[in-house]
Amino acid sequence: MMDAAAWFLLVGTLLLVMGVGAPFIRRIPITSSMVYLAVGLIAGPTVLGLFHFNPLKQSGLLEILTEIAVLISLFSAGVKMPVPVSLAKWRSPILLAFVAMAINVAIVAAFGHFALGMSLGAAVLLGAILAPTDPVLATDVQIRHPGDRDRLRFTLTCEAGMNDGSAFPFVMLGLGLLGLHELGDFGLRWFALDLVWATVGGIAVGVIIGALVAELAAGLRRRWPAHALLDDFLGLGLIGVVYGISLVLNVWGFLAVFFGAVALRQREAARQPSQKLERNPAGDDEDDVPDIDDRGEIVRVSEASLVFKEHIERLSELVLILLIGGMLFIDSWSVRAVATAMLLFFVARPASVLISLSGTSTPRRLRSMAGWFGVRGIGSLYYLMYAIEHGISEELALELIHITLVVVTLSIVFHGISVKPMLKRFWRAS
Repeated sequence: MMDAAAWFLLVGTLLLVMGVGAPFIRRIPITSSMVYLAVGLIAGPTVLGLFHFNPLKQSGLLEILTEIAVLISLFSAGVKMPVPVSLAKWRSPILLAFVAMAINVAIVAAFGHFALGMSLGAAVLLGAILAPTDPVLATDVQIRHPGDRDRLRFTLTCEAGMNDGSAFPFVMLGLGLLGLHELGDFGLRWFALDLVWATVGGIAVGVIIGALVAELAAGLRRRWPAHALLDDFLGLGLIGVVYGISLVLNVWGFLAVFFGAVALRQREAARQPSQKLERNPAGDDEDDVPDIDDRGEIVRVSEASLVFKEHIERLSELVLILLIGGMLFIDSWSVRAVATAMLLFFVARPASVLISLSGTSTPRRLRSMAGWFGVRGIGSLYYLMYAIEHGISEELALELIHITLVVVTLSIVFHGISVKPMLKRFWRAS
């Protein structure tokens, strides 16, 4: 097994290789996640057996790691949302995040129950774990910066930002059917609290706190121009406060953090739509003017904290994908696991997207691309660890671990190989 020195060497070497080889990787049809996965598989029990990470015994630690990674990624996705928010722009992502999500869960649950012989509760839980698309691993098909106006990137980013929270009611439904969560008579408690209250409340908490932080930062900069703010800390503080309040109120914190970031950016942009200042204007001392960036634009918390969050996101991606390689054994690749992945990629995801977007003005090519690029990753791992920590049986936990790891691994490979050529073809035809 690897000791601390070996881990530092492995991660450090991988960071150096990625830092030096980034221009080369951008030119070939692979992603950084594929590199991390390959290293993890080689070093893990699949090949060399240098290390093994047991998700069953370390579920608490892995739940925290994946939770932090998803929260950072949701914040990053939220602050990239184009300004202003409009129902016309958000209609397709909302349908994907809620309607397509439910359809996806139903298809996978039916497969799990009738084809894999799982109990209804276990099948619903499987569907919920695999349903959300991932905001961490799907960076190649997501908005790259706040000014990115690409419709496909926006749709997939916005969907991923919402469906990590919209999957939670189905996780609780699965746990309830397994006797591990109270559903109430005829499921009324689940419907009222887990579905309606937790969803609406999460969005409301995020919007309110995000707008308040934007007002606070703007007020401080207006009243004391020389008062430099630590925007990175403000962004992290927003994540912590929003998520903490969400846990206290029993609302979905993932939704709250995403919409908190959206509200932060939207409110800041509304207050300063196009205001610019000159750096060091004549006759003014540098300490007497508001914070401005190199382009002469007033600094906003949402944009100034984004680079720092993306660096954390990349580091968490590296660590977690390495751990996935350390969890996989040869016998993890069962027919049941591979069949579930094939159903998800080629049936459940495309069907749910086509059904949910039927009747909308979304172009057919965009629907087809969205139907394929439903990347599964860290969000699914989080829900899996959440279920394990809430007391599912060891037998079911092992089954779900094998299926989820195989699905995430194949998603990294299939979507990683196809993303660059398919996007190039899509934009060429646009």
